[in-house]
Order: sequence, then C-alpha cells, then structure tokens
Amino acid sequence: MENLVLYRKYRPKTFAEVAGQKHAVRTLTHALAMEKTAHAYLFCGPRGTGKTTIARLLAKAINCESLKQKFEPCNKCSSCLEINESRSLDLIEIDAASNRGIDEMRELRDGIKFSPVRLKRKVFIIDEVHMLTREAFNALLKTLEEPPAHAVFILATTEIHKVPQTIISRCQRFDFHKLTLPDISERLAWIAKEEGVKISKEAIDLIALNADGAQRDAESLLGQVMAMEDKNITLEEVQTILGTTDISSVLKMADFIIEKDIKSAIILANKLVEQGYDLAQFAKSLSNYFRKMMIFASFGATGSAESYGSQNRQLIAPELTEDQFRVILEQGKNVAVKDFIRILRSLTQAEYEIKSAILPQLPLELAIVELAGE
Repeated sequence: MENLVLYRKYRPKTFAEVAGQKHAVRTLTHALAMEKTAHAYLFCGPRGTGKTTIARLLAKAINCESLKQKFEPCNKCSSCLEINESRSLDLIEIDAASNRGIDEMRELRDGIKFSPVRLKRKVFIIDEVHMLTREAFNALLKTLEEPPAHAVFILATTEIHKVPQTIISRCQRFDFHKLTLPDISERLAWIAKEEGVKISKEAIDLIALNADGAQRDAESLLGQVMAMEDKNITLEEVQTILGTTDISSVLKMADFIIEKDIKSAIILANKLVEQGYDLAQFAKSLSNYFRKMMIFASFGATGSAESYGSQNRQLIAPELTEDQFRVILEQGKNVAVKDFIRILRSLTQAEYEIKSAILPQLPLELAIVELAGE
C-alpha cells in the first residue's frame, strides 16, 4: 500500500471524502437512500475530476451489505472489501480506448446474462466510452434498452459530444466540473498531514493552481514534490520542482510590458532562463495574469478592490492576496481594451513557440519588443 501513488492510495472510500462534485454526490446518495438507483449512468467532464472514483463508490454502495446512513459504504463487509481491493468478479471495469470494437461489446452483452458471482448486482464501468466504434455503440445500445435487473452500467467520458444521443437518452447524466482551488487545496493539505509532511499553504495553493481543476493531477504533483523534497516543503521548493516563477516576477513583467520598458523586460526574461525556470510556463502564467486583469478592468476601471465582491474575486483570481489584487486593479487602469487583445495574442503565440524554440527566451523577447514598440 505504501508504494501506491497518492491518488490511488488516498482514493475516497466514502462519498463524504469526495472533493467537489457536490451536485452529483447529493443526487446519487439521495437515490441510494430512497433505493431508487437507475440501471445506467453517464458521467461526463474533464479528466481527473472524480468520474471513475464516484463510479466505484456507487458500485460499492449498491452492493454494500451494511450501508451507513442508508447511502455510505461500510468498507467492512465482504462486498466492500472485494471492491476496495480490486478483486471483485462482479465489478467489471472496461477501458473503451483499448476495447472499442463490436466483439468486446458482444462479449459484454453475452456475459451480462449471467447472475453475479458474489455481489448483489453486477456493475459495468466503461471508461472513455466515447472511444467506442459505431458498431460497438449499437451493440451497447441493445444492452441498455433491455438490461437485466441484476446489472448496472456506469459510462464515463471526457468528450460527451462524441457519445450518440441514443446512448445519452438511456442514461442518467451527470456533468462533472473542474474542482475549485479551495476544494483541491483542502484535500492536498489533508493528504500531506496523513503522510507526515509539513507544507506551507502557499505551496499547496501553487500545486492546486497548476492542476487546472483536476484533483488527480494535483495529487500526482504533490507526490512528485514529496519524492524530491524532505518533510518540510516550502513555496520556493515547489516553484523549482514545477518550473514556475513566483507571482512577483509575473507582476514585474506585466509592469514592464505596460510601461513599454523593453530593457527591463528582456533582462528579467533572461534572468528567469538563467535560474532554470520554464519560460513556457511563465508565458502561460503571464497570459493568465493579463486575462484576469482584462476581466477586472472590464468591470469598471475606477472600481475599488472592495467593489468587486469576494465571490467574483474568488471565482476569477482565488490565488491573489489582497495586496496583489489591488496591484492588478491599478495595472488594469493603464491598459486599453485593444491593448489587452494584442498582449494576450502575442503572449499566447510566444507560449506556443517557446516549446519548440532553439533559444527558449527568443519568442518571449520578440513578443516583448513587439508589444513595447507599438
């Protein structure tokens, strides 16, 4: 167990442990409590947001011999233990990316006729279901139209637009969303505590920010940081490992671009290269910073920090401190709308070109000269 990666080691064993996705958890637990579960579910949304985790929890709750609060798996009965240890013959997980043909779906259709070996109901989790061929979808449709009472299907996809409407209409659909920064940070802090690792809040928030709303990615990044550092992890260490710069460098570069200070901007870019930072990541952070500046500026150039409301601020820039938030508002007052468009296009292009450039600083330098020269 100790050798498992963090996202597997700390995969939630109850619905209460799930980070985010409150709407899905609330609906599913209510259905379990009322004993009104469906025969087919469709979980769709970005990767790493809990689709497979909640699918396994649902499978466990459906088969649990001693539910807590009428919906939480007990994690003690033989059914729960079999699923937790991935040795249940009645929980069939299929990766549609590698089992996408009609033959596999026909095998599934033939196998579903047989009663469960040990559990109350057979549960089929089909991940990346959008990868199935048209013929395979047709075979699956036949099964969904006339499912046996002992079977439950849970389909998961990151690309809902590729799933035929005939399949969608026969499932209860749940849309999963990217997790918020506070949700991810809270879970990471708990995992670090369980692992006996001391890590600063700023470091946790940076990891959460780089995960882009995916809990699994956040836990993978935390595992990477923990593997390379000691039991006391600082913000600076995380920045070095992830190749990210601190917010102060982003603020400085934004100032230089707004003030058209080419010399200072190019010197800063080359210092970042010398210090080993990932310039593509820096360009991405800078683009995101200007994007947020543009949004706040569009709310009203004369607005005060208080006028935006904590909810709007938390939605757009949860990682900024109060002082940094005031700085971004002041900077935004000095940039016209057309300039925001020009800046964001140049930085986006620079980020793309840096990844294949012989001199990584060159695309960013060209963007700086172009922006400051107009």
